[in-house]
Amino acid sequence: MVTTAPASAPGTGTGTGMITGTQAPTALEAELARVAGAVPDPELPVLTLADLGVLRGVHLTGPGRAEVTLTPTYTGCPAVEAMSADIEQALHAHGVPDVTVVTVLAPAWSTDDISEEGRRKLTEFGIAPPRPQGPPGGPVALTLAIRCPHCGSTDTELLSRFSSTACKALRRCAACREPFDHFKEL
Repeated sequence: MVTTAPASAPGTGTGTGMITGTQAPTALEAELARVAGAVPDPELPVLTLADLGVLRGVHLTGPGRAEVTLTPTYTGCPAVEAMSADIEQALHAHGVPDVTVVTVLAPAWSTDDISEEGRRKLTEFGIAPPRPQGPPGGPVALTLAIRCPHCGSTDTELLSRFSSTACKALRRCAACREPFDHFKEL
């Protein structure tokens, strides 16, 4: 079952994407979060949902019942349904018969929620990772160039604001002439 609800707790800002609350997760909740977090992203299968930072939490709501909170990369993200179904399937296979996936829109997902491991995987896959945005109200990054994931050059040009998905732009490196996707900063 997939539902949408507001969230009240802010994200941690650590690239984990997990919402912290006043109560620590139980050992079983942490295990189920690892299982759900290991689900590959349907649009970027090189990344897991944990790498992407969209998995906000897993809570046991009763015997054999779990509620998973998930924040899409943007409000109209078409991959949410596939993510939810894949999470349900993974937790069913792990012995949880009743799984509810709740989509929360606040706090909004940010590219800062992508883990360092996720950024490394994007680069190895040939996608330029988004530049870190830093803390809200903090200093603005001076590095405006996008680094080519193939050769490392910062001499790149924008070909299209949209690529294979709405969250990526298409760029080309002037040094190696290879086109590449750039995961846009949000």
